[in-house]
Formats: sequence, structure tokens, C-alpha cells
Amino acid sequence: MSLGTPAATAGRKTPSLRREVGLIGLTWASMGSIIGSGWLFSAKNAAVMAGPSALVAWVIGTVAMIVLALVHAELGGMLPIAGGPARYPRYAFGGAAGASFGWFTWLATVSTAPIEVMAMIGYAGHYSWASHLMDAEGLLTGPGIVVAVVLMAILCAINLLSVRHLMYANTAATWWKVGVPLVAVLALAVAGLHGSNFTAGGGFMPFGVKGMLMAVPGSGIAFALMGFEQANHMAGESANPGRDIPRAVVGSVIIGALIYIALQAVFIGALPASAIHHWAGLAYAGISGPFAGLAMVLGMGWLAAVLYLDAVVSTTGSGLIFTTGSSRITYGLSRNGYIPAVFEKLDHRGVPWVGIAAAFVIGCVSFLPFPSWNSLVNVATSATILMYAGAPLAFGVFRSRLPAFPRPYRLRFGKVVSPLAFIVANLIILWSGWDTVWKLGVAIGIGYVLLAASRLLRANPVVPELDLRAAQWLPAYLAGIGLITWVSDFGPWKHPWLPFGWDSVAVAVFSLGIYAWATAVALPGPKIDALVSLDTRAEVGAEVRA
Repeated sequence: MSLGTPAATAGRKTPSLRREVGLIGLTWASMGSIIGSGWLFSAKNAAVMAGPSALVAWVIGTVAMIVLALVHAELGGMLPIAGGPARYPRYAFGGAAGASFGWFTWLATVSTAPIEVMAMIGYAGHYSWASHLMDAEGLLTGPGIVVAVVLMAILCAINLLSVRHLMYANTAATWWKVGVPLVAVLALAVAGLHGSNFTAGGGFMPFGVKGMLMAVPGSGIAFALMGFEQANHMAGESANPGRDIPRAVVGSVIIGALIYIALQAVFIGALPASAIHHWAGLAYAGISGPFAGLAMVLGMGWLAAVLYLDAVVSTTGSGLIFTTGSSRITYGLSRNGYIPAVFEKLDHRGVPWVGIAAAFVIGCVSFLPFPSWNSLVNVATSATILMYAGAPLAFGVFRSRLPAFPRPYRLRFGKVVSPLAFIVANLIILWSGWDTVWKLGVAIGIGYVLLAASRLLRANPVVPELDLRAAQWLPAYLAGIGLITWVSDFGPWKHPWLPFGWDSVAVAVFSLGIYAWATAVALPGPKIDALVSLDTRAEVGAEVRA
């Protein structure tokens, strides 16, 4: 069995997470991730990359995330386990695929807290006492790195509270985080919107369809809408997972998308005409803090003050919940035997403190090679999308191999939505561009080295089987999506081998081929059922499946 022998597993002490989180806590865990630094920057970045057609880019991003969220909704209700998105591929394809997608998931989650910290410091630069923490190019200075490390330490220290207290704090912060953008939308709309802005500076679509598509991952749109899976990560602590997880996952995306689309509309409409000579050169006083700066230009100092305060609250809330998520992922990966067993250590509150410590260390290291918000966002976005890509594949396997498994929420037309979700994920990776994809490839390579070291050094008593036959499609998938991006119109070539449009077609065809291949060679149903049964008995009790 992929998890190791039953005897070996049974002989281990089985720590347990506490099931204390309800629907509001789960929904607000996802909302707390969705409403973060993305709302502070993405409207401006999207306008610069796509002009007014940024509104269409938001719709595209929303549809993509809803398709992916629907797949996660069924999986989360079906398998309510800690760090679920990191573990679904492992049940479907065994040890090698499980380790790979586990690394993708952790990489995506652990890199988000430092992004929020840098956003907080960036907005704080409005004040003279913090103006020296970042330079004119938005890069952390020496003192800025020190402050960033201190802020990371605070986020991790708060995470040492019990999950119930953490969810209370996150729920309170998220009410604020949702309320302030709505206040900004209302205030800017009342101040007056200029319909002519939607055709100014080169027209509604000044950079064409390509610019609009590139804005989905490149401006922060996809990043802003991500985070719905936090409810899945917290599934091991859900009081009623079958009912609450699907509602939290899908509901958070819909609420977040409505807020973001409204923010984009009022941002474009409220801009003074003098700021729009051309969208790529959008400029006004205070644009480094886009919404707060715009409020100042329009004479709404009170709104600017609220937004500068929100830059602290929103980013802190998101940083907290992503740190929570990353520690639960390491807990789950350790349970599966991929990383050292020390990551399963819980304190007396039931908190996986070693995972939190690891999140602190990696967060601090991230400030060195990626000292700006934009530099981390692109890689984090692609890593998250790659993580999302594993869910549709696992979904397809579970539908065919485990047709009778209890599903509190069953996705209609799942056999169509699932491969569509896989295509959508890979298209977003393509639109990220080669400059982001190759960096993601390096991060993936580092992960394989670390995972191999843990196995070779026997740092965990559970030694999972690699199940290489079931994962034979994985190298072809990773290499193939990288190769298509390299030769596409989103690659480094002036005259690409795959011109615009045809590159997206190639990704769709390639995705369907990988989907069919992966689902055909997946683990057999009895083995999947045995793996799931062993984990659910250990972590959530047999009654969850009843």
C-alpha cells in the first residue's frame, strides 16, 4: 500500500486535529484568503495590462475559478481530510504523484504569506516613518527585510493559537476585509464615474485579446481569486464537512468575484481624464497605493485613511490563513510519509507547530530572491494553478474507480466539468508566460531534491510506494506544458512556432490527452479505497464516511 504497511502505521501515535470549525469559519477562511493584497493592487495592474477590457478578464478569471471550485467542492465533501488538495492526487495515482502535487500545494501556499507582508510594507510607504522600507522600484531595502521578518514572526505566533480562536480572529478580520472594499465601491461610485474612461486611452481593448488573457494571471486577477481551497485544507477540522465544505468553497468564489468586478469598474470609471494618456502609462499621484492614491486625488482623504488601515488588516488576515493552510499541508504530507515525521507534532492546542515554524523560515528566505510583490505573485499564481490541476485528474479517477463512495455533494455533469477544469488550469499556466513557467520549473526541481532526501534519509517511518506506473503521465505533463509555453506566443520568441490562438488549442488538446492517459493508468479502485479508509480512520473517524 502506498501509505506503508498497516502494521507500521498502526504502531505510530496518531495525533488528531480538533473538529471545531463551522460553515461561517470555513467560508471566511476561504474569503480571508481571497480578499487580501489582491484587491489593493490587481485593479490597477489589470487596467495597465488590459485597459477597460480588464472587466472581461475578471469574468474569464471568475469562470475559471468557479469551474475549479466546483471540482474541489465534491472532493472536499467526499474526503474531509487535513490538507486535502495536497493529498487527492496521491489517492488516485500513488506515491510519486502524491509527493509531486503535495509539493506544488505547499509551494503555492507557503509563498503567499510573504506576499501579504510585502503588500503591507508597500502601502505603509505612504507614511514617512516607513518610506525607507522599499526603494523606488518596490524592492525591499535592508531595513525593509528586517521589518518583513518581524511581521512574518507575528503571523506565525498568532497561528499558535487554537484553531477555534484563530477562526474567531479571522472571521472578525474578514468582516472588515469584505466591508472596506464595498465602502470603496460605494464611495467612488457616489463621487462620480466617467463613462468615457471605458473607451479612452486606445479604446476598450487597447492590447487586444492577448493582453486581456495575459492579465488573468499576470496582473493578479487569478491570484486575487485564489484561496477557495482553504476550506478544503481545513476539512480535517470541520464540524460538518459534507454539508459545509462545498458551500464554503463555491460561495467564497462567487462573493469574492462580485466584489472584485465592482472594484475594477469603479476604479476605471473614477480615474481622472488626465491619468489616462495610454493605459500602459497610467499615472496619477499615489498610484503605488492604487485605491488610496485615487481617493486622495479625488479629495476623499477619509477614504484614503481607511484604505491605508485596511492595507494592514487585509494583508494580515490573508497572511494568517495561508500560514494556517501551509502548516496543515505539511501535517498531511507527513502523515503520508513524504516529509519527516516531525511535521506531525502538535502542541497541547492541537496546532501543528513545526509546520508553522517551517512557514516562517521559508517566508523569510523568500524575501531575498523575491523582494517585490509582483516577483512573488507570478510564481505563486502558477504554483497554485498547478496544484488546482491535480484535483480534476483525481476527480475523474474517483468517479470511475469509486462510483459508490459517499458524496455529500455530487457535481452535476462532473464527467464534463472535470476535464474542462483541467484544460482551464493549463490555459492559465500558458497565459502566465515562459518567464514565470521556467522559474516554477526550478522550484519544482528543488522540491524533488528535498522529497528524495527525506526518503533516502528515512526521516519518516512510513515509506510510501512510488506507484510509478500510475504516475507515468506526470513527467510528460510537466515537460509538455513547459514546452508548449516555450514555443507559444507567450514564450520568449518574436516569431513563435505556435502562433496566438493555436497555442491555446494545443494546450486544450494536450490536456485532454493527459487527462485520458492519467485516468486510464490510475490506481485500481480497491487500492484507492484502502488508502482512503486508512487515512479517514486515523484522522476523522469512521463515522465521517457513514
